[in-house]
Amino acid sequence: MTGHGLTGVADAGAFLARLVRLDPGTLVRLRPVPGAGRTALWAHLPWDVLVVRTVPGDAPGDVTVAAAELLAELSAGGDALPRRRDEGWRWPLPPPASRPVEVLPGAQVRRIAAAAAGTLREAATHGVAGRAVGQRVLRDALLDHVAVVVTPDEEPATPVEVSQRLVQGVVRMGFLGADAGDVQVRVAGRWVGLVGPYGAAWSRTVADLALTPTRIHPNG
Repeated sequence: MTGHGLTGVADAGAFLARLVRLDPGTLVRLRPVPGAGRTALWAHLPWDVLVVRTVPGDAPGDVTVAAAELLAELSAGGDALPRRRDEGWRWPLPPPASRPVEVLPGAQVRRIAAAAAGTLREAATHGVAGRAVGQRVLRDALLDHVAVVVTPDEEPATPVEVSQRLVQGVVRMGFLGADAGDVQVRVAGRWVGLVGPYGAAWSRTVADLALTPTRIHPNG
């Protein structure tokens, strides 16, 4: 029987537990980081962003399993790899090389997420402009909202848009940590990522960008 190879059980378990709370049937993809003795754990959240956390240990290759099954194995102190579900993984990954664009204070990212949650509660309770709106419609509109725009100082000034989907990804997956450390905005080809101290969220939403000096513009 093939082992999962993960030695950072606490880190992997925290990541998997949050995944399973958000979607009990979700998958997790294990990808060894060459030469590092670590494995990147990838998953797709219900609001269409990818999240990743890198933990100690060498997985047995690029494999996909059920997150709940791997969590159960780790919780029991086992080292077996659950049944492979490689055919269930349907999402492309961002390129391995990314470029930093801006650094955001973690506390600001957390405030943006909290304000969005408050807006959702208010709209669900009182409607929008006095009219009732469906919960899913509200949620999708809120997630599509551009929470932060980073604009290069030099031409061509192509803005980098950070959606609420990415903000919710890093916050709800616990990637800021208790101290809410700084969060990097990064670009990898047509992908935008928020990279926190304990993991990253990625979304394929922008065109290729060159690295240029930037300034930050919060946008709601």
